Amino acid sequence: MSDRWRYHVASLKPSMLGSHKPEDLQALLDRQAASGWELVQVVASGPTAAMMVVFRRPA
Repeated sequence: MSDRWRYHVASLKPSMLGSHKPEDLQALLDRQAASGWELVQVVASGPTAAMMVVFRRPA
């Protein structure tokens, strides 16, 4: 396995009502996984803030 990684950070904005839709997160995860990215962490600072989703894959 590689000791070096490439990282990708995606932002998932909340809906107009101020919450995150599970289906939007699922679609983002599916898209990134199809491109070879592995989920590392999800950072959500609040229900109305954008969710930061961190992915990695071998360099």
